[in-house]
Amino acid sequence: MRLLLVEDDRPLSRVLVRGLAEEGHAVDAAFTVAEADESLSINDYDLIVLDLGLPDGDGMTLCQEIRAGGSQIPILMLTARDDVLDRVGGLDAGADDYLTKPFAYPELAARVRALLRRPSNAMSPILQSGDLALDPAAHTVLRGEVMVPLTPREFSLLEYLMRRMGEVCPREELLEHVWDAHYDGLSNVVDVHVANLRRKLDVPGETNPVETVRGVGYRIVDA
Repeated sequence: MRLLLVEDDRPLSRVLVRGLAEEGHAVDAAFTVAEADESLSINDYDLIVLDLGLPDGDGMTLCQEIRAGGSQIPILMLTARDDVLDRVGGLDAGADDYLTKPFAYPELAARVRALLRRPSNAMSPILQSGDLALDPAAHTVLRGEVMVPLTPREFSLLEYLMRRMGEVCPREELLEHVWDAHYDGLSNVVDVHVANLRRKLDVPGETNPVETVRGVGYRIVDA
């Protein structure tokens, strides 16, 4: 999943970017309201982690503007303030969750996972296609009764494809959401990771759930 982190404390931002990236997320960092606005105008994000106090504005106002534009992207608000009115104000502004500094990184990571797995149009948080089941909360993948060990990046790639069941996801879209805006490594990184993912999901005699649409990208057909 691709995340936007808006946090002006640069040491904290580096820690959060590193931690979330290790879990397989693509993370863009912004340090001001202006930088956040620019990133939001260019990129499509799956979640925003938003600090309340920023050097050139207020995270609460930015949250209100995002909601006023019609976006329902999940927003986790961070703040050094521990006042009830601030927490209520943040939630009323449209934030989905609220975390007060200082916090333990595992708690932030858990809240991010909880927000990302909130289904928009389905009752079950488990993503499933045929005998393939992905549990975002437990971070597990099953093919039938067999647990499939995936790297964080492979898990994020599969989750993105399964959340868009039946849709063809172009390589550029996968690169944008599963890696990040500053990735400058191998140009065929998506193909390499998909090949590894297909190998791990392969069952002799069964159709591989990850389908290649030649010249376009990849998809998972809703079985």
